Amino acid sequence: MRYAMVIDTLKCVGCSDCVVACQTENDVPIGYCRDWITETVNGAYPSIELELKSERCNHCENAPCVRCCPTGASHQLNNGIVLVTGDECIGCGACIESCPYDARYQHPDGYVDKCTFCHHRLEKGQLPACVSVCPTKCMYFGDLDNPNSEVSELLKKRKYKTLAPEAGTKPHVYYLI
Repeated sequence: MRYAMVIDTLKCVGCSDCVVACQTENDVPIGYCRDWITETVNGAYPSIELELKSERCNHCENAPCVRCCPTGASHQLNNGIVLVTGDECIGCGACIESCPYDARYQHPDGYVDKCTFCHHRLEKGQLPACVSVCPTKCMYFGDLDNPNSEVSELLKKRKYKTLAPEAGTKPHVYYLI
């Protein structure tokens, strides 16, 4: 099993419900976030396009944050989820610097924190909090190794992109365009 998230940029309205759900579900300190909304304007008047995206850790197959962690606090599970074990993290910030997606932050308690795809919810058979609250249902989550999963079907049928493909990280967050 390899978990992945697919986000339909044509459905996202930038409401930030995913951000609030994540902060609430994971007790993220005020002023910090594990996910965020980006707004990109493409084109020139009168042909302007606005793209809204919910961004987070990409749970990369080739994760530089895992390779550079001196303590092994940053690690990858067999299902592809990249986690940080807070009590093993020394807060050196090497993983923050190595991430091409700027998806990690220094928690006020001294360790590095990031999106976990709500690993604790997955263990209970629940979807990540961000996916479960999205009012436009633009976020999908599932197993890339299952050719019949919703995420696999969407990636077969729709044009998509990943962020910073040139980084060679093989991210597991996909954006339908």
